[in-house]
Amino acid sequence: MDTIFALSTAPGKAGVAIVRVSGPSAHDAVRLLCGDVPAPRVASLRVLKDRDGRQLDEAVVLTFEHGRSFTGEASAEFHVHGSTAITAALLDELGHVQGLRAADPGEFTRRALENGQLDLAQVEGLADLIDAETEAQRRQAMRVLSGDLGRKAEGWRGKLIRAAALLEATIDFADEEVPVDVAPEVTELVTGVVSELQTEIAGVGISERIRTGFEVAIVGAPNVGKSTLLNVLAGREAAITSEHAGTTRDVIEVRMDLGGLPVTLLDTAGLRKTDDAVESIGIDRARERAAMADLRVFLVEPDTSPEIAPSEGDIVVVTKADLNHCETGISAKTGKGVAELVERITSTLSARAMTSSIATRFRHKEAMARGLAALSSAIVLLPHGEDTADVASEELRTAIRALDSLVGRIDIENVLDEIFASFCIGK
Repeated sequence: MDTIFALSTAPGKAGVAIVRVSGPSAHDAVRLLCGDVPAPRVASLRVLKDRDGRQLDEAVVLTFEHGRSFTGEASAEFHVHGSTAITAALLDELGHVQGLRAADPGEFTRRALENGQLDLAQVEGLADLIDAETEAQRRQAMRVLSGDLGRKAEGWRGKLIRAAALLEATIDFADEEVPVDVAPEVTELVTGVVSELQTEIAGVGISERIRTGFEVAIVGAPNVGKSTLLNVLAGREAAITSEHAGTTRDVIEVRMDLGGLPVTLLDTAGLRKTDDAVESIGIDRARERAAMADLRVFLVEPDTSPEIAPSEGDIVVVTKADLNHCETGISAKTGKGVAELVERITSTLSARAMTSSIATRFRHKEAMARGLAALSSAIVLLPHGEDTADVASEELRTAIRALDSLVGRIDIENVLDEIFASFCIGK
């Protein structure tokens, strides 16, 4: 396998830049640049020299032995001064070392996956952690990166392997010392996994929203103060405000962090009947985006109702409290009630975030759904005993394969391992 290298920190000027090298020749490259190879996992100060013996930089060098690094390979890191000239010179020098080549995008992480350092879900968690902008996104990504989803999948897998082993023993080893009626234990194992899968699948939608961001649409009639409220919440003039109705023609988006949750606020066109073709398009878009949003905040004048029916959990507030002398409303102009509105939005979304699952992507949901479908079929077959045991066993195998795809592993040999371990069948 090639030895690869790349700049692992962001390009540009910085206090420190880190260049990573991974592969069988990583330590050879360190020896060429430093004159020796520092002890593994001990930060060592070294002078780096190019192939002509000239000093490149003074750097902190870390080495990692095979099996004890991020990629699982022998690897090294050069912590150099973050000058673009220094990093360019170091990368050029590494490029002249025999057996080394520049890494492809994501290749270090791919090697970590191939070498068993990370499972597929952890790779996705790492990507989410790098992209995290809010505290909720960081916490969720860390759960996946730390292996929570993999451990849960491993638990499901273990139960289903046990259930499949019981059925296999009934079919293939009827003359051995095997429990006569395995149906109760198999049913208990399978129904337990089904229940957990249903819970996880139900929470994937919220997990995806934490990862990609919730959408909150500000909805109301023209000139009700939607754009003014958006500007106040954004802390800048994100939307044009005017006393003339119909100013907002398109959906304006502002990304925010509310209580650690990623939220995109949507300022929509005022809802009314109009003969203006362009404004009419904006109103149609407003209705469409409002319908798709996770939460709608309806701004209404006193003694009026929203133009479209609110859904459960939506927020309806009276606007322009400074002009209407309303004690319970809000005024984007004076700030009255705005903090309380933000708190309501935050608490509503936070309550929904509490129902999130460990699984965070559509791929996870799809794999669990395939497993659930196979297990549902197996449950129907189990009461029929030995007549359908072989088909039920195959459904369990299908479910195991589906759940194995969560972490990027497909393996059925453990079913045989479970049979031999549980029933002492030495054949």
